[in-house]
Amino acid sequence: MTKFLLALHVLAAIVAIGPVTVAASMFPPAARRALDAPDDVRATGTVQLLHRICRVYAGVGIAVPVLGFATASAMGVMGDAWLIVSTGLTVLAAIVLVVLVLPRQEVLLEGGGTRETTVRLGMFTGVFNLLWATVTVLMIVRPGSTTGA
Repeated sequence: MTKFLLALHVLAAIVAIGPVTVAASMFPPAARRALDAPDDVRATGTVQLLHRICRVYAGVGIAVPVLGFATASAMGVMGDAWLIVSTGLTVLAAIVLVVLVLPRQEVLLEGGGTRETTVRLGMFTGVFNLLWATVTVLMIVRPGSTTGA
């Protein structure tokens, strides 16, 4: 059962978190193009699509920590430091996405943002991606793990 849960956890991370990180990274430059050409329907459509991907896959991404906790429980590693740090970083990444990234995307979609908004959004998106990259490394390296992996 542990291998099955681990496989589901990894697949959920790839399928859910991957699209959010890519779409969120593509959003600031797409928003700048839309700001530069407000009558360009294609540019506006791209920004709308990227935001929808971020929103939908952020919701789907809830499966990642749920399956992660199930896997960690089955593996008996709930108290391991690497898992506690990874959990904290995952919570922080979720906060960055929900409080800093998605609202700024919405402001830009509604026409209230500026190029400066896209720059800040790019910074927050970079922080979000860096947090997920750190969690990924911790999940692979697992400092202090006795499995030898």
